[in-house]
Formats: sequence, C-alpha cells, structure tokens
Amino acid sequence: MTTQQSSVVDATAVHMAGISKRFGAVRANDGVDLRVRSGTVHGIVGENGAGKSTLMSILYGFYSADSGSIEVFGQPARIRNAHEAIALGIGMVHQHFMLVDTLTALENVMLGAEPHALLSKAESIVRSKLGALMQSTGLHVDLDATVDQLSVGDRQRLEILKALYRGAKILILDEPTAVLTPQETEQLFEVLARLRTQGTTILLITHKLKEVMRLCDQVTVMRSGRVVHECAIAQASVEILAEAMVGRKVNMGRQGDAAIALGAVLLQVRGLVVRDALQVTRLQDFDLSLRAGEIVGVAGVAGNGQSELLEVLSGLLAPSAGELQLGGRSFTPGQWLTPGVARSLGLAHVPEDRHARAMVMSFAAWESAVLGYEALPEYSSAGGWMRHGAMRAATAAMMERFDVRPRNPDLVSSKFSGGNQQKLVLAREIGQAPKVLLVGQPTRGVDIGAIEFIHAQLRAMRDAGCAVLVVSSELDEILALADRVLVLNQGCVTGELPIADCSEARLGLLMVETKEQGLKA
Repeated sequence: MTTQQSSVVDATAVHMAGISKRFGAVRANDGVDLRVRSGTVHGIVGENGAGKSTLMSILYGFYSADSGSIEVFGQPARIRNAHEAIALGIGMVHQHFMLVDTLTALENVMLGAEPHALLSKAESIVRSKLGALMQSTGLHVDLDATVDQLSVGDRQRLEILKALYRGAKILILDEPTAVLTPQETEQLFEVLARLRTQGTTILLITHKLKEVMRLCDQVTVMRSGRVVHECAIAQASVEILAEAMVGRKVNMGRQGDAAIALGAVLLQVRGLVVRDALQVTRLQDFDLSLRAGEIVGVAGVAGNGQSELLEVLSGLLAPSAGELQLGGRSFTPGQWLTPGVARSLGLAHVPEDRHARAMVMSFAAWESAVLGYEALPEYSSAGGWMRHGAMRAATAAMMERFDVRPRNPDLVSSKFSGGNQQKLVLAREIGQAPKVLLVGQPTRGVDIGAIEFIHAQLRAMRDAGCAVLVVSSELDEILALADRVLVLNQGCVTGELPIADCSEARLGLLMVETKEQGLKA
C-alpha cells in the first residue's frame, strides 16, 4: 500500500461522539461513540433492540440525537434530514427497500433528483451516468424493467446504485443479506469489496457474524444502547462477538448427537406435483415422510420449490397431483386440506414471511397471537363471542414463556422487532402442542440470542415427539438442527442424507445438481 493510499484509509469518515436518543422511557442510544475509517467496511452488530438502526438513522437524518455530535470527513455536521445526509455524501440502503414498484429502475433513480427539466434529456443524462457506475462497480441492473419485475437481488443493487448516483461516499447497509440467496450474497460481497477498493466507506448492520468476519475491517458491538466491544476484525471471532452481543456464552451449532428415537409416520406425501398459474412446474414427483421425534431439514437456493412445499403441506395451496396423509385422513388435489383442517389434525405452520402470512401488522400483539385459533373454546364462547380478556392473558403468558419483548399484549404488532415478532408467532403455533410443525426460515432477520432460543424450542418439540419440518436458506441452520436433510433444486429432490453424512460442501453441491446427478452421487 502506498503512503497516499494509507493516509486515505487512516482518515476518519464518520465520528459520532456521545450520541444519546430516547423514545419515551426507552433509551435507544446511551452515550454512543463510533469512529469509522475511510475506505473500510465497518460492521455494527448487536441483538434486536441494541440501538444499531437508531444510531444509523441518526447518521442518515431520520432521527435527531438528544445529545452528542457528528463529524463527517473531519467536519462538524448537523444532520436534520435525509437530504442533508445525502448532501454530505451519506447514503442508506434499508432492509425494506424504498422503491416504487410501478416505476422503472431508471425512473426510481431519477425520482427527486432529476438533472434536467426536460424528461427525455434527464433520462439520457441519468442513463449515461448509471452506465458508467454499473461498469465501474459491477452493479448491473436492467434500467428499463419495472421494479416489480426485478429479483430481490436486483432491487438491492438498484438501491445501492441510487445511493451512489446521488454521490454517496459513505454507504449504510441495513441487514443487506437477510432476503438474498447464497448466490446473490456472493455477488453483493464482490460489489462491496470493489467499492471499498474505490474508496467508499461502508457501514454494515447485520446479525450474521460469519459475514462480519469475512467482509469487515473493523467491528463495533452494541448492547442495550451502548457500545460494549470494538476491535479490528483480525482480533475478533464469531464466539467473541456472539458473547459480547448477548452478554454470555452462546451455544450455537449442534447440541449433542444422541441417537433419536423415531416414532410413527405422522405426515406423508407421495407424487406431489405443483404448477403455478403459468403452468410452470414448481415441485415434481416429491415424496416425503415425517416421523415423530425427528427434524427434517429442507435445503436449497430460494425459489426451488421450498415455498410451494410449505404452502401445500399447510393447506394454503392445492397441488396438481399427489396424495397427502395426515391424522388418519387422505387428501387428493380435488379435496385438499385447508389450513383450518390442518390445524384440527394437529399440524401447525410458522410461515416464511411473518409479515405477509403470520401476522397482521396493524393488529395488537394479542390479536396476532391468536390468529387461526380464535375459535378455540378458551378464546370464544359457544355463541361465537370472543373472550378478549382470555386472549390477552394467553398472550401475556406466551410472551413470558418465549421472552417476547416488550411484554405488552396491547402493543401494535409492527412495533416489535423482527426477532420478537418471530418468537410470538412461534409461541402461538407451539402453544397448541401440534403433532406436526412446519417452519419456514425460522430465524430470518433474527439476532443471535433469539436464534439460540428458537433452535432450542424446535429441538424441544422434536424431543417431545413432534415431527418438525424446517425449510431454511441457511446451511448453518440446517446442519445445526436437522436429523435428516432433503435438498431441493428446480423442484426435485437431488439428495436425501442423514445428518452424519452432511457437510456444507456436500449440501452446496447437491443444491446445484440435477435430480439425476444427485441420485448418482
């Protein structure tokens, strides 16, 4: 590294000193100091509610600090809104993208930053500048496609392009890989590495400690609104960071390998075929048996039939062909089970998308906590009148058992962090002591302490004799939980292995093989 390059890296891009922020009685940030060097990737980690996003929202102008100071590239900065942040060269890519679905990628970039009064001239200028940016950064997006036609990875690349187009030299990324496939994650890492070499400073908010270890130069750990640890990545490890985040040692990975006692087959499907509205086959000749006392993991790159599998097994979607046996009953496409029938037969479902499928975000927590079970005798009278008091009391008990924070049944569902939303949904479904439990992406967007808790609950269900099916895009999670693993690619099972025969490398290979290749392996 040359002396000139070294001085650039050693320069401070962001210095936040004594930042404090309250929301009512909650102290979200408590005297936080943060120094970020120019041209580096700086990780900011912590449990849900640790204050990471609040701190970055202050830097981006969404919130104003109650006290403290900010310097950007060595100059004092008063950042009262996002426009002032952008003017200082700060851009932010949120976990939930800020894009207009019906506009093209080009129009989204231009929106609010048109360089010319004449639309055609403005489009020409923006297209030319974006072309140069895509070439230099590797962030390639179809500029003429509407956002609703873009993949999740493309939308994220568009958000980064939009920030860079507006002059961002400091880029804040909030949980950037939470909804990406492994391939999209790899592409993102390549882009971020290239941006770093070009001098962009990147602040990375994430729960995924392996990503921090791989990508970051420096890491800051927050807990309860304060910085509790910071170091160069060379001095860190996943174990050190996890303990700093939670305040105690965290048990991740497999928890013992004692022989499991398999019971009866509780759910079985044969010859399952699922086609979408365009008659594209999403699942082909799928067979599955779930036994009492086991966790079966389903691995695969997102979009290879896992979502359709969960929807079919839970009664949300009828297949084109196949048969399902559950609770002594058989179901065929013409008379498929419904979610209500599934619940009555002892099947519970924790959906992949908790916002779209598991909760009503505008409902109070106690309302979300009884969704699908509101007709149970403990919640409703014979005349159909709902017992709201009983529902609130049951929710309070769920919150206590599953450590849902804050313990307020009347708080709107959207006000809980992602991890606490997930724990509430899990509490609702496990609370009915199901015989079969289907779980989609159990820890997506969830912090490491909650991951440990959720994994423990799933193991407890298995040990109590439940048959558990876990669909996860995280191979670490599959390897930590499953007793048996199915790998899906293009709607077909390319491999079925006992956990003793599984490794990340072997599962990764099966995830890209055809059915015929997998069977030969």
